[in-house]
Amino acid sequence: MVEWIERECAEQLRGLAIQRPAVVVTGARQTGKTALVRHLFPDHTYVSLDLPTEAEQAERDPRSFLERHQAPVIIDEVQYAPGLFRHLKTAIDTHREQNGRFILTGSQKFALMKAVSDSLAGRVGTVELEGLSWSEIRSASSGVTPEAAALRGALPELWQKPDLDSYGYYRDYLATYLERDLRNQLEVGSLRDFERFIRACALRSGALLNKADLARDVGIAQSTAGAWLSVLQASNQLMLLEPWFSNRTKSLVKTPKLYLSDPGMLAFLLGIRNRDDLRQSPHAGPFWETWVCAELRKKLRLSERGDLYFWRDRNREVDFLIHRAGRFEFLDAKWSEQPDAGDAANLERTAQELPRGSVVRSALICRTLHAYPVGPRSQAVPLGEA
Repeated sequence: MVEWIERECAEQLRGLAIQRPAVVVTGARQTGKTALVRHLFPDHTYVSLDLPTEAEQAERDPRSFLERHQAPVIIDEVQYAPGLFRHLKTAIDTHREQNGRFILTGSQKFALMKAVSDSLAGRVGTVELEGLSWSEIRSASSGVTPEAAALRGALPELWQKPDLDSYGYYRDYLATYLERDLRNQLEVGSLRDFERFIRACALRSGALLNKADLARDVGIAQSTAGAWLSVLQASNQLMLLEPWFSNRTKSLVKTPKLYLSDPGMLAFLLGIRNRDDLRQSPHAGPFWETWVCAELRKKLRLSERGDLYFWRDRNREVDFLIHRAGRFEFLDAKWSEQPDAGDAANLERTAQELPRGSVVRSALICRTLHAYPVGPRSQAVPLGEA
C-alpha cells in the first residue's frame, strides 16, 4: 500500500494560500481533494458538508456555523450550502490581511464557481484537481506502462491500494455518482436514461460533439442532451475541447470535441477489462487520445505553456493545438508504438496553414519508449514528453 502520492499541484496550492484569504479546490469526486488539503494544511480544522446536518446548519444559520468552525478551516463540499458564501465574504473582509484562512473544496464546479464569482470575487485563488498525472502514477508504481496506467485509471485510491479491482471500483463509482451527485439535478426517473447517456458519451470520446446524434441514440430530446452534458461537465466527468478558430482560416469547424475526463472510467464504460481487450478494441485509438488529452490538461494547468485546442478544417485534423502568444504546438495522439513519416504528414501539412515560424513544435504522442524524428519538423514522443 502506498501511504501518500505527492501531487504536482501542491506547491501551487500552498502558494495561493500564502497570497489569498481563501482557496477553492474543485474536481471530480475521488480525485483526492480532501486528502490533499488535509495533508497540506494539517493545522486547519476540518468540516464536511457531505454530512446533511452540517450542510443544513451552514445553509440556514451560517453565522453560527462559522462561529463553531472558526478559521483557519477546511470546508469540504462547500457547494451544498450556497447561503454560506455571503457570510464567508464578511468573515474574510473582517481580517482581509490574513491569508489562507479558508480552504474550500467542491465537486460541483459550475455551481461552486458561480457562488465564488458572485460573493468572493477577488478574494480567492482556485485550483482544479484532476486524477493523477502519468508522472504521479509512476511515482506510485515505477514499473507500470502508459496503457496499463490508463486502464487502471487516474483516481488516487486505485494506486494507493493496488489490491483494489479497478473495474469494480468504477462500477461502484458510477453508481454512487448517479445516486449522490445527480439526485439533486435530475429527476430520479431519469437516472437509468442518464446512465445510458454516459455510456453513449463514452463511445464518442475523442469525437466531435453531435447533440442530435446523442439524443437520438438514447431516446431523449436534444435539449435534454444539452442539459445532461452540462451536468457531466459540472461534476468534472467530461470536458468539451474547443476548436482553434481564426478569421484568417474561415474553413475551421466551430464544434467542440467531447472527452471523458478519466481513462479508467472510459475503459469501464467501454467494457475494456485488460490489455488484450484494449489491443483488440476498435476504440483503442480514441481511448489513447482521451488519455493524452487528460495528460495535456494536467500539464497545462501547472505551467504557462499555453491553452489547449484542436484543429479541424475541411481537409485535415490535428488532435491537439497548444497556443500561446502567437506560437503553436501541433500534437497528434497515435496508438502505434512506432509511427512513421506517413503518420506525421498531416501535422507537417497543417503547419503550413499558419504563419512561417509560428509552429514551434510538431509531435506524435505514442507508445514509443524514446523520442525519435518522423519528419523534417516532427518527432514521435512518449507520453511523458507530451
